[in-house]
Amino acid sequence: MVESKSGSVAVVGGGCFWCLEAIFQRLQGVHAVISGYAGGPLAHPSYEQVCSGQTGHAEVVRIEFNPAVLSFASLLEVFFHLHDPTTLNRQGADVGTQYRSVIFCQDEAQATTAREVIAVVNGQGVYPLPIVTQVTAAPPPPFFPSEAYHHNYYNTHAHHPYCQAVIDPKIHKLVHLFPRDLV
Repeated sequence: MVESKSGSVAVVGGGCFWCLEAIFQRLQGVHAVISGYAGGPLAHPSYEQVCSGQTGHAEVVRIEFNPAVLSFASLLEVFFHLHDPTTLNRQGADVGTQYRSVIFCQDEAQATTAREVIAVVNGQGVYPLPIVTQVTAAPPPPFFPSEAYHHNYYNTHAHHPYCQAVIDPKIHKLVHLFPRDLV
């Protein structure tokens, strides 16, 4: 598993990176969450370029976490329960490949774990449709940070109507489903 100064690294996309950032920031064992882009050939794409759907990038978050506190499998369980992994290239009103559900695996161990967690969640019948999340190797370079104004967005803009309508319900669901994993 790829490691950072603070532990292991995961890169996932599930629609809007503001939503994922807000969710993962609230979990024990998470040291850092950075919104950004991955999956396309263009180096250092802008938000506008990614939103065009022409770059091949997805909105993602890069999560640095301590696997002794939060395993990669547990991180993925939260991921699968807090976005819709059954819709191809769509999350709510956001449509396009840039909003796809994707796990950019840092190594084969992450890929194996991702496939195992998908099988478990599918087997639990959490969703009426099968999970379509892409499980793929992290491309080189695997991650480009987004512009600074996207970082820590929910925590600095909780009053924004988008945050209240879209992110607040996900935070409430997180608190309800994973109370023991919260900071």
